[in-house]
Amino acid sequence: MRILGVNAVFHDPSVAVVIDGEVVAAAEEERFSRRKHGKRPVPFAAWELPELAAAWALREAGLAPEDLDVVTYSFDPRLARPAQEQGLDDPWDHLRLTYAEKAPGFLATALPGLDPASVRFVPHHVAHAASAGLAAPFRDSSVLVLDGRGEAVSHLAGHYTGGELEVLASQPLPHSIGLLYEDVTDHLGFLRSSDEYKVMAMASYGQPRFLPELREAVYTTGDGGFRTDPIDWGSLAKRVRPGEQWTQDHADLAASVQRRVEDVLLELVGWLHQRTGGSVLTLAGGVALNCVANTRIAAEGPFDHVWVQPAAGDSGTSLGGALHVAAGEGDVIVPMSGADLGRGWTDDEIEAWLRTAKVPHEKPADIADAVAQVLADNGIVAWFQGRSEFGPRALGHRSLLAHPGYTENLERMNDVKGREQFRPVAPMVLADRANHIFGRGPVPSPYMLFVHDVAAEWRDRVPAVVHVDGTARIQTVDRDDEPLVARMLERFEARTGLPVVVNTSLNTAGRPMVDDPRDALECFGSAPVDALAIGPFLVRRSRWP
Repeated sequence: MRILGVNAVFHDPSVAVVIDGEVVAAAEEERFSRRKHGKRPVPFAAWELPELAAAWALREAGLAPEDLDVVTYSFDPRLARPAQEQGLDDPWDHLRLTYAEKAPGFLATALPGLDPASVRFVPHHVAHAASAGLAAPFRDSSVLVLDGRGEAVSHLAGHYTGGELEVLASQPLPHSIGLLYEDVTDHLGFLRSSDEYKVMAMASYGQPRFLPELREAVYTTGDGGFRTDPIDWGSLAKRVRPGEQWTQDHADLAASVQRRVEDVLLELVGWLHQRTGGSVLTLAGGVALNCVANTRIAAEGPFDHVWVQPAAGDSGTSLGGALHVAAGEGDVIVPMSGADLGRGWTDDEIEAWLRTAKVPHEKPADIADAVAQVLADNGIVAWFQGRSEFGPRALGHRSLLAHPGYTENLERMNDVKGREQFRPVAPMVLADRANHIFGRGPVPSPYMLFVHDVAAEWRDRVPAVVHVDGTARIQTVDRDDEPLVARMLERFEARTGLPVVVNTSLNTAGRPMVDDPRDALECFGSAPVDALAIGPFLVRRSRWP
């Protein structure tokens, strides 16, 4: 089967191509349109088709629209109910439903030659579940999906056996862990359905002193579901208005919500394990991007293995929808080999970009070794290598790199990106060295979706990557999977004695991650970065000694 998966209804519009059960390409539209999360002014936020991503993905797969057997759309309007009937305050929801109903026609217009009859609606949470349960390196697994909302529910608990999903529980709206987290994100002055990770970072600066109030409002029901009753956030901490600074009350509120969400997730995971008795749990949905919660599930939950979809948010539903139909049609699903499913360029193509831009550059004998030297000299490097990552994490393909041994490099990296100083940066480390430096969290951790305690004897050696609570969100690097990144880490350790490098996404605040060479050159030209490693070429800032 030749299948194009499409997500285009809430946010993070994306596509994925699956051929005969194997993922060939996947990318978010924001990487092409340069609109982060597909955001547009309300009421039209995110109501865009991933036309540019779809055109690229089909070219990458060697397909024309008429070659497709199926196009999946990861929302089924037939299952939806008006927002008011679901207890939701969303005056534009009826337009979203109309948009989804008309999706086959929109897609046929965007992709000439596509047969509208080839479009199949896949329930939103089924698509999330398939993106985890079918893409994971395990044949059978329990699966838990939690996000803001789908058609009429906010959660799915189920079990995959032989590629087939059995749904064991789902939570009807308006009760939603994802919407709860969105509400507090908005109350704390951040962008709803975009900046929830900032609340997770802020939580480390607070104490969960509002837990009693939250326990009254957010709780499980013993049947695989939960309740999120209305909360008067202003009675706990006043709303942060534009231009205002957050206070300890706000950090305490973030810490309280974070802790309550973790506790509820552990109870839901426990219930699911009682029903399935399995050893493997797979996670998807926007809530599965909460690294701190994932770590508690792995450390304290009853499952032996926890695997999280690297594109766990709505972008991953394009992949899940395609995999769901492929499995249903009898294709043998090939597990994801990695997150590097986006665009890539040949060395000749990259050099042509550099020559067109008239950018002085060099071609060192070993780009990994040359970058290690810049990093050892405390330079910041923009690292652009191979195919771009699918999902929100920079995993060594579109990254900003720095020396972890200088405390000031945390502030320096946040200044480069133009973002809040309470935000942490992440370490990348060779998988076989991780257990010497980082504890508690699972290893390997290739997708940067868990946090790990930093060993006491290492905290002063790699201070730039240690969060205020003594943890770090690590990415482990396997030599077989990422030989170039691994060699850079080895060369850096040979010079510094540190097997760790700072890694954060190659972008600036409010902008999508860099994806093509033009993006890389624009970012390098506008940010205080010392060198750009793009393919085998190195571009140095003119003032670099």
